[in-house]
Amino acid sequence: MKLAILDQANSKVGEIKLPLQFEEEFRPDLIQRAVLTIQSHKRQAYAASTSAGKRASAKLSRRRRDYRGSYGIGISRVPRKIMTRRGTRMNWVGAFAPGTVGGRRAHPPKSEKIWWKKINNKEKAKAIRSAIAATIMKEVVAERGHLMPNNYPFVLDDKFESVSKTKDVIGSFIRLGFGDELERIKEKKVRAGKGKVRGRKYKKKKGPLIVVSKIGKLSRAATNIQGIDVVDVKSLNTELLAPGAKAGRLVLWTTAAINILEKENLFK
Repeated sequence: MKLAILDQANSKVGEIKLPLQFEEEFRPDLIQRAVLTIQSHKRQAYAASTSAGKRASAKLSRRRRDYRGSYGIGISRVPRKIMTRRGTRMNWVGAFAPGTVGGRRAHPPKSEKIWWKKINNKEKAKAIRSAIAATIMKEVVAERGHLMPNNYPFVLDDKFESVSKTKDVIGSFIRLGFGDELERIKEKKVRAGKGKVRGRKYKKKKGPLIVVSKIGKLSRAATNIQGIDVVDVKSLNTELLAPGAKAGRLVLWTTAAINILEKENLFK
């Protein structure tokens, strides 16, 4: 398959033949598995305190002639603590047991739990190739919510990698027909739930991914725009190509990046 090469002024300057990675079968199930594996490696272990719910003195004797025991009282064998007493009559309150107020949890989260998931190397590479192929499927990209011009997909000229100012990147995107997409990714909304107080107050939209031959000036300029990511072609992974395990991200490749993909036979 051949794609047109466009410069920053949206003028066609040539054509390029796509390498074999773009011809991979579209496998959303495999892409989802690869993304979940990457996300599992970011999870931090957590657990309850080993003494949580066990700090109450709830030792209760069941012996026949024990002075403070519960033998013969006709009560269940729930661990209890003595709050007050009058003579030999005790005012007990259940404690320590999972079914009591302030008691321990029956099965608390444990720090030794292994969150990491594994995936075979061949499956991982196939998932990346499948996600790469999905980036040029216009219907899959549109289904993900991206707003693109009619001439998508296309490849960017190598000169695009030398852009050093954010306003120039925005201007190029508008000339290329991504004005509506830039407006779409500007939107953000306040997250529902407790995530607001955990460092993720706003829900933001994912925009285009720019794949370059090497990280340089463009990376510093484009990352100032909300929703846009710039990545070196050798550092591509399934999560960047399919955020949220949903394939079909709008990806803009530079000619140099595609040449490296083909020359070094990446992800094969």
